[in-house]
Amino acid sequence: MKKIFNAAFTYMIIGVLAGLFYREFTKANDFPEGEFTQLGVAHTHLLTLGFIVLLIVLALDKVFGLSGTKLFSWFFWLYNVGVILTAGMMVWHGSLTVLGQQSNAMIAGIAGLGHIALSVSLVLFFLALRKKVVVGKAVTGDVEATSLSR
Repeated sequence: MKKIFNAAFTYMIIGVLAGLFYREFTKANDFPEGEFTQLGVAHTHLLTLGFIVLLIVLALDKVFGLSGTKLFSWFFWLYNVGVILTAGMMVWHGSLTVLGQQSNAMIAGIAGLGHIALSVSLVLFFLALRKKVVVGKAVTGDVEATSLSR
């Protein structure tokens, strides 16, 4: 659970810094206000996918004890790879846009790999969660709660 908490906290910091970078980088380069760049949505992706989603995962881990399973380990690391690749390519692509340069297929391809990693990891997460829900026991402190399937 500590890894999940630390990752969520890290993404919160990076997300806020990405928003600051967007504001200052576009201002420093006289980028027209209101014109679209991927920099404008990179911080929201980091805050949502990194911070908020991992806080929800942390709560579900607290209830169902997911983090001790092999499926969850695969989910966690693959999910983080996906978030980092996706957000990194958004920052790179957005920075090129602000600088007036063209993006290329490599950036789109790497971003696509990030999205694939996110998709596969979310399937793994639901498989890990399903195992715990179907078993019928959720752990809430010292008291066991009944399953969601009943």
